[in-house]
Amino acid sequence: MKRTLYSGIGLLLIALAFLVFNLLSGLLFSQARLDLTQQKLYTLSEGTIRILNNLQRPIELQFFFSDELARDLPALRNYARRVEEMLKTYVDRSAGKITLKRIDPKPFSEEEDRAAELGLQGVPMQQMGDNLYFGLVGGHPSEGDTTEAIPFFQQDREAFLEYEISRLIQSLAQTERPLVGILSGLPMEGGFDFRTQQPTGPWVVLEEVRQMFRLQALPPATNQIPDEVSVLMLVHPKDLSESTRYAIDQFVLRGGKLLVFVDPYSEVDSSMDLAALQEDSPPIHHSNLETLFQAWGLRLIPDRVVADPAYAISVNLDGQKRPVRHPVLLSLPARALDKQDIVSSELDMLNVATIGALEPLPDAATRFTPLVRSSEEALLVDTQRLLNLNNPRDLLRGLKASGTAYTLAARVQGPAKSAFPEGIEGRVEGLKSADSINVIVVADTDLLADRLWVQVQEFFGQPIPTPWADNASLVINALDNLAGSDALISVRSRGRYSRPFTRVEAIQRDAEEQFREKEERLQQRLMATEQRLVELQGANAQALEMSPEQQHTLQQFLQEKLAIRKELREVRYDLNADIEALGRSLKFINIALMPLLLTLGALFWLWRHRRVRPTFLD
Repeated sequence: MKRTLYSGIGLLLIALAFLVFNLLSGLLFSQARLDLTQQKLYTLSEGTIRILNNLQRPIELQFFFSDELARDLPALRNYARRVEEMLKTYVDRSAGKITLKRIDPKPFSEEEDRAAELGLQGVPMQQMGDNLYFGLVGGHPSEGDTTEAIPFFQQDREAFLEYEISRLIQSLAQTERPLVGILSGLPMEGGFDFRTQQPTGPWVVLEEVRQMFRLQALPPATNQIPDEVSVLMLVHPKDLSESTRYAIDQFVLRGGKLLVFVDPYSEVDSSMDLAALQEDSPPIHHSNLETLFQAWGLRLIPDRVVADPAYAISVNLDGQKRPVRHPVLLSLPARALDKQDIVSSELDMLNVATIGALEPLPDAATRFTPLVRSSEEALLVDTQRLLNLNNPRDLLRGLKASGTAYTLAARVQGPAKSAFPEGIEGRVEGLKSADSINVIVVADTDLLADRLWVQVQEFFGQPIPTPWADNASLVINALDNLAGSDALISVRSRGRYSRPFTRVEAIQRDAEEQFREKEERLQQRLMATEQRLVELQGANAQALEMSPEQQHTLQQFLQEKLAIRKELREVRYDLNADIEALGRSLKFINIALMPLLLTLGALFWLWRHRRVRPTFLD
């Protein structure tokens, strides 16, 4: 009786100790976190930590989530939980500089009006007609008008969650965003497409840049780059006057940073269509900065584009069922990008079209660092072969791979001299040299166009861009780095919360390979048997009925076919059996193993307690 009583009291004490431990750990270790996810989804990157450490003013975050309206949306609620956990991590690492407030904007409430006023996107619910909010607003408590917002956390942009939050915080931390001057020979702000006869809106890449920087459009005939411009973004510079080229030269020599996009054959240049309307005006679809490049120690190989069969994109041509690989329309994977440079280290894929090749000059004083390269299967193709091209396969006819990995984008740094050592007429004598310049050159302008990297869809009346390549990230990373801010680059893309069942997929792939092998053997046996039947029928063409040998052969084929079908069923059964066994193992680990370990631990504690319990004399 006493033993039973002691056992019951012991179990009760264990339960009480467990509750007390949970309460104390929640109070004493509320900020302690252990991230066991494979991609460290709940661990802030170094770039985010640098942003938080450099905060000078307090920031208040208001997390809006319509909890009641989302009660029947478990996937959205799970994602909201992850967003809130991420925000709490920011608060914990900010040393008190960031505060978080969670708000449930119920329908017809002041909180709902506040969410709409702050620029959050409400998603109407079809069942009730109410708006569901799931966004973030940041601001300074002492400055009520200074706010930044993430209108809606979309689940398909989960990989960019940390980046979007960090960008919001950095925007609030900056007293003034860097100014980017844009001098473009392409209609990036919108124009008219002569092919579709429709007006076009601003390019998405420009909208992405505008979210992080102040932009100032410079006239094509500019004579002076303003001193307040931190970075000059030069796009498709063709037919620039000497005065404009001299202004760019002096800007770079006095410490200004330059991001330039040149192109030996720009497919998005609308002037090609305008020139086509004028018979006496040949189209000009190339751009270069030959004089300036020479002073900076590099050159763009003129009138040549890079064709690369290894990275070619498959396209569908009219009248052909099968897609054809286009050797000058390229999808450059991560291995084509320099992982040592902060601009390209976090990128996974770039899409380019009719891109050119860059190379350093032999006696250059500057340092030429390739950022993007082709494969060694690439070769150079004359731009004239692109005119009136019907079949992309014709581009490689009669040509062989060079065995050279061409440089498609590069960084140029180091001492440089002016391209105008004697100055220009009518201008005050300027700088002759600089100890160090910092220029990034990309030999393509088509990569900036929407068609190569982003799809824009309407989301409840709002255009939502969904990128499938890192073209815009290349531009923003370059501007970030040249402007002196590289903290966001390391957090541009993180892993997704949901992970595939890789073990199950591996089992399925192995089984599918077995299926294909079985099917191939079956087809071979079928062809051999049919050939044997044709031979037998030819030898007995006069017979009206099948010979016993033919009947025997046919019977063998049918039995063989049934046997193989049985083997296929066994393979499928083994596939399902392996997957079910894996599922049972996971269930046992998640449901039974942990409680079992806790129970064994409790029994061991009781056993140790009974052994060391003191004995008293009666």
